Formats: sequence, structure tokens, C-alpha cells
Amino acid sequence: MASTRDWFETVAEAQVRAKRRLPRSVYLALVAGSEKGLTSSDNVQAFDELGFRPHVADLPGKRELGTTVMGQDVALPVLISPTGVQAVHPDGEVAVARGAAAEGTAMGLSSYASKPVEEVIAANPKTFFQLYWSGDRDTLLGRAERAKAAGAQGLIVTLDWTFSSRRDWGAPPIPEKVDVKAALQFAPEVLRKPRWLATFLRSGSIPDLTVPNLPLGGAPAPTFFGAYYEWMTTPPPRWEDIAWLREQWNGPFMLKGICRPDDARRAVDAGVSALSVSTHGGNNLDGTPGAIRSLPGVVDAVGDQIEVLLDGGIRRGSDVVKAMALGAKAVMIGRAYLWGLAAGGERGVANVLNVLRQGIDSTLLGLGRASVHDLTRDDVIVPPGFTRDWS
Repeated sequence: MASTRDWFETVAEAQVRAKRRLPRSVYLALVAGSEKGLTSSDNVQAFDELGFRPHVADLPGKRELGTTVMGQDVALPVLISPTGVQAVHPDGEVAVARGAAAEGTAMGLSSYASKPVEEVIAANPKTFFQLYWSGDRDTLLGRAERAKAAGAQGLIVTLDWTFSSRRDWGAPPIPEKVDVKAALQFAPEVLRKPRWLATFLRSGSIPDLTVPNLPLGGAPAPTFFGAYYEWMTTPPPRWEDIAWLREQWNGPFMLKGICRPDDARRAVDAGVSALSVSTHGGNNLDGTPGAIRSLPGVVDAVGDQIEVLLDGGIRRGSDVVKAMALGAKAVMIGRAYLWGLAAGGERGVANVLNVLRQGIDSTLLGLGRASVHDLTRDDVIVPPGFTRDWS
């Protein structure tokens, strides 16, 4: 189906439309990786090195894309990865939740989101709440309990984030809050994007740079930079801390940011029910291999003891199939749905998921697989040296 004004046929087209629509600083905040961008680039480019081994006859007439992740039935093996402060659209995470619900899949909601967890879960009950290790134990537990009371189906704890925020091409400026000073500073680039500005004006709102899911007991929501400061000044967790929080949360529990087999085994020992092989979209320790390169080693390390997901570099349905052939239960997407959100709000998010759904289906057909559960490593060609030796 060719692209139209209201439909884009690829994630690449969604990115083009997002770039055309968003102010420069907002767009750069979506695409940026840390330092030289080696990991951010490799997350995407590594998929190009993997090939397929297709069949041409005895192909299945129908293909099954549904699966179960962290206890939630989903219509396709693509979930929404938690991303913070979605100022690309006035409806933010609520629009994402609705788009995901329309396509029958689950959503990870960032604790740094711009919309309250209660509103997001009302839009999509299949929501997992994400935490950074930020604040003391009582604070962490209080945030998790608030999410559970709202109906969160699982907890995601993100560990793949360091202080790597430098970028060789320059980090985009982000104001602490949208006030008169910020409005004057960003007016030139905003006025060059009248459609984005009009979307906010019609909603009667301005970009919200506070994080309403962090405060407890009626306290005011801090700004993103206030939340960032709390995280920076919190001692990093030890494995016993992860095991403690896992014990407190009686439900599905994902650890996000695993790349090494030894860390994966420690995660199993800590009692987590799922892990995500992730590099934080390349916004972490630059020079870390793309996530798909680390996936096979992690899968081999944990076997079927816990669910393993892949988060990083997914741009088309065939990427999803490659990840699942290498052992992932499902994948999570970040930039892809944010571009869809920027391009078309709720409908744009659903559009991205639908594009991926079609790509998964056609790839399964070419491989002669009737279900995503039938995929094996025999379906892909992995060149020598593709994976990295973590021993």
C-alpha cells in the first residue's frame, strides 16, 4: 500500500514526516545517541548483516503473529518500549496507549512520562510501568505501588543508562520548563513548524516537561531535570537490591538493559521473569555492540528460564522476525513509534505497528513459517563475527 496523506508505508517514511513536522531540537532529541553514535548506528545496521533462508513452495496460507509476554496476550510480538517526556504531541503517552490498544499490543510506560499512569492505563490496560533506580527504597516501592494500584500489569526496571550524554554533533537544547524565556528562545524554530504548533494550540496546552509519575502523596511533579538529578544522586543498585524489589513486586518483572550473558544469569538468580536485551537506544555506553548482536549469547545463557526480549534498532517487520529467529520472545520499539506519534498522533502509532505487522506476516510467508513460534536460527544466515564474544 503506497503512502498517502493519512498513511505511511514504512517506518522510514514516518521518520521523514516526523522530521518535517517537529522543531529541530525536538526531532534531534528523538534521534540522538551518545558520543560518536556508534551504538545507536549499530543497533540499526547490524540487522542488515543478517540474511534469510526462504522457501518457495508448501507455504502456509495463514500466519499466526500472536504471543504472550509477561502474562499479557498480544496480537503481534511488538511492544511499546517506555520513553520519557513525549512532547512531540499534546496527547503524549495517552495517544501511544490508544494506538497500541487499537493494534492489540502492550505498552511500557516510563516513570519519566508526561502523562499520569492512571490516564495511560485507562487508555490501555495492558500497560507495564517502568522504573529507574532513583530515590531510596521507600520511594521506589511507593512508585511501584502507585502503578500497581492503577492497574499496571508488570514492572520494568531500567538499568542501561549511564551519565553518557555528550554528543559529537552537539546535544539538542532542552528547557527545564516552558516559560516566557524558553518560548522566546525556541520561537524561531517553532514558528518554522506551524503544523506542530497548531496541534498544541488546538489542544489548549503547551509541551509539558514535568514528570507526574514520580511524586507521592500529592507532592508536585518535578521537572525532567529534577528527576534526572534525583537519579544521578542515587547510588547505583546492587544485585541484592534488584532481588529485593523483585520480592516486593508480586507480578511480572522485567529487567531492561542486559547485554552480557553473565548479567543475564545474575538476573535469573535475582528472580526476574523477563529481561530486555537493550542499549538504551544507543544513549548509554557508546561502543557497546548493537543489541541484536548480544541477543544470541543472552538467550543461550538463560535458555527458557525467563522471557528474553530485544529492544533496539527495529525498523521493519523483517527485523522483528530476525530477532525472534535468534531467540527473542518479542521485541520492543522506541524511536519508531515516536516518529509515528509525531507524524499522526494515535493514528500514527497504530500505523507504525500495522506496518510492522504486515512485514512480520510477509516474512513468515517467505520463510514458510505458519507462526512466529515456529522460527528458529535455521531461518537466518548469521555471518562469521556477527555476534560478539563476551567471554
